[in-house]
Amino acid sequence: MSDVRSPARTAAAKAPPAPEPSLPANLRRNAPLVPTDSAASRALAAVIAILTFLAALCAGAAEIAVSSAGQWQGSVAQEVTVQIRPSAGRDIEADVKRAESLAKDTPGIAGARIFSKAESERLLEPWLGSGLDLSDLPVPRLIALTLARDRNPDLPALRAALVEALPGVASLDDHALWLQRLSTMANTFAGIGIGIVLLVLFATGLAVVFATRGAMAGNREVVEVLHFVGADDDYIAKAFQSRFFRLGLRGGALGAGAALVTCAMAGLLARMWRSGPAGEEIEALFGTFQIGWQGYAMIVLIGVIASLVTAAVSRFTVRRFLR
Repeated sequence: MSDVRSPARTAAAKAPPAPEPSLPANLRRNAPLVPTDSAASRALAAVIAILTFLAALCAGAAEIAVSSAGQWQGSVAQEVTVQIRPSAGRDIEADVKRAESLAKDTPGIAGARIFSKAESERLLEPWLGSGLDLSDLPVPRLIALTLARDRNPDLPALRAALVEALPGVASLDDHALWLQRLSTMANTFAGIGIGIVLLVLFATGLAVVFATRGAMAGNREVVEVLHFVGADDDYIAKAFQSRFFRLGLRGGALGAGAALVTCAMAGLLARMWRSGPAGEEIEALFGTFQIGWQGYAMIVLIGVIASLVTAAVSRFTVRRFLR
């Protein structure tokens, strides 16, 4: 008996198999759960880099202010000033010599320098201007006392001796009030810098929250499939945390690297400008723009903290989203 087939069966046997439906990119094999090369991922890395750069610059500026204030305090704390005021019927030169002798006899005083009348008048030029004849004005005379570094001076005893020997004429200024104000200013700058860094890190966390929620919404089908095959929330959260940690590490490295280069260039330019009058004024006010190894370590630490904040916030957001 011959094998007879119908035309329909023969056509079906010769037809090629139907192509399998193509899967979305995020459901294909070996595709990452959270793509890091998308436009949104690159934008998030750029935002993290910019915020890290700003936070690092604020930290570097606070470090420069604190270090400069420390240098000022160190230089000012090593000197005290004796002021001799002119008085009717008294020889001011003799009073100056008497005050110098009392200061040198005080333990802990390493040296004394008497300012001449011309030098004392020159100190008033920033307030009164130059070219004025101050010979008729009762300009006080100053004695700068250098304190010994190996022993504490007995300043109360020196103040009492000056009041007893030169009553109403001599006074001792240990710059305590100025040092207190300088310390308050330095602490204020440091507090402002820390506050700005915290605000920038908070803004980084908010950006990561929105980016994570967007990634979760775009990968909802993947999450449902993973739940269907038995993956728990901790596995999914770790996947998102790993991807966002890499993004945060990339952005933090770029921002911290840019801040390191900026600080190094600022120090180089400050050294180049130091020879001119403007450079001398900048150096006197802000120092040499050298933040030291503590400042550079702080900048690197901020980059690491930015990546850790990115990973922690993404994990927390994913868990909240899955609930």
